[in-house]
Amino acid sequence: MSTKSRSRSAGYVLVVDDEEVNRTLLCDTLEARHYEVDQAEHGGDALAMVAERVPDVILLDVMMPRMDGFVTCRELKRDPRSAHVPVLMVSALNERNERLMGIEAGANDFLNKPVDLQDVLLRVSNAVYTKKLYDKLQAEQEKSERLLLNILPKHIAERMKAGETNIADRYPEATVLFADLVGFTNLAAQTSVEELIALLNEVFTAFDTLTARHGLEKIKTIGDAYMAVGGLTPDAPDCAMAAISLGMDMHTEVERINSQHNTSIRLRVGINHGTVIAGVIGKSKFSYDLWGDTVNIASRLESLAKPGTIQISPSVYERVKESFPCERHNLTDKNGHQITSFLFRPGGIQPDRKAA
Repeated sequence: MSTKSRSRSAGYVLVVDDEEVNRTLLCDTLEARHYEVDQAEHGGDALAMVAERVPDVILLDVMMPRMDGFVTCRELKRDPRSAHVPVLMVSALNERNERLMGIEAGANDFLNKPVDLQDVLLRVSNAVYTKKLYDKLQAEQEKSERLLLNILPKHIAERMKAGETNIADRYPEATVLFADLVGFTNLAAQTSVEELIALLNEVFTAFDTLTARHGLEKIKTIGDAYMAVGGLTPDAPDCAMAAISLGMDMHTEVERINSQHNTSIRLRVGINHGTVIAGVIGKSKFSYDLWGDTVNIASRLESLAKPGTIQISPSVYERVKESFPCERHNLTDKNGHQITSFLFRPGGIQPDRKAA
C-alpha cells in the first residue's frame, strides 16, 4: 500500500489464521471499510511480521499448527514493541477454560466462530481507537521526558519520574565551570533582535554539544553566561581535566563563530573544584541548581578572568598542573577579597595529551 493510501487508512490490521478461507473473509470485510490488512498463516509468521511493522490490532486464531494462538499471544505481550497492541482472539471454542487461557495469555477481546462480520468491524474499530489513544499518550510522554531532560540531568530526571519530590544532594568532588561572553552586550546594541538571539542560540547550542561530549552537565544559562558542572554522578571521574578541555573547546568554538559571522566576542572562563549542594527548586516551574562556596568562587574566577583565558582555582590546578601550564595570580574581587588563582591561556602551550 502506498504512503498516500496509508494516510487514509482506518488502521492497520494483522489477520492470523491457518485457514485461507477465514483469512480471506476477514481481510475482504476489513479492506471494504478502508483498513490496511496483512495476513499470516501461523504464529511464527505473525511474530516476524510484527517485528517488521507493528499493527494497530491483531485478529488471532486460537487453533493453529506449529504455534497456537495462546503461545503467539504470550510472545506478543512479552515483546515491549507489541505488548500494547490489542489482540482479538478468534475461536470456535466457547468454553470458560479457553477464555481464561486467552485472558492469561494477554488477549484483549474475543470473537466466536463463525464470526459475525458486523461484530468484527465494531470490535476492530474500538481496538484501533484504543491503540491510537495509547500511541498519542506515548508520544506526549516522550515529549514530556525530552523536555524534562532539557531541564534536568538524566539521573535527577529519573528520580523525579520515580516520585521523589524533595531532591537535594551534597557532592564533595564537583567541578564547576562558568563561561561568559565578553562584548556581547555591545553587540546587542548594534544587532537586530532576531540576529542576536540566533547568534546566542548558535553559541549555546555548540556549548551544549561540547559539554555533553566532555561528560559534564549543563546547569543553566544566565543572560550571556553559561554554567556547567562535573562530578554529580556516582561513577563520575575527576572532572577537572574534562572541565579545562571543555573550556578550551569553548574558546575555539567562539573563534569559529567570530570568523563565520564577522563578530568579535570573546570568552572568559572560571573553574573551581570542591563541595557543592545540588537540588531541584520550584513546583510549577522547577529548576536544578547548585549552591556553595565552590560555586561562588568559580563565578568570581570567571568574572576576574581576562578575555580569552581560563582562570582556575588552586584545587583545580593541583589536579591538572602536570598537563596544563598555568600562571599563578593573586586577585582581588570587587568586595576586596583576595583570591589565589592560576591562569591558563588556551592559545598558548597545549596540554600534554598523554597526561590528560
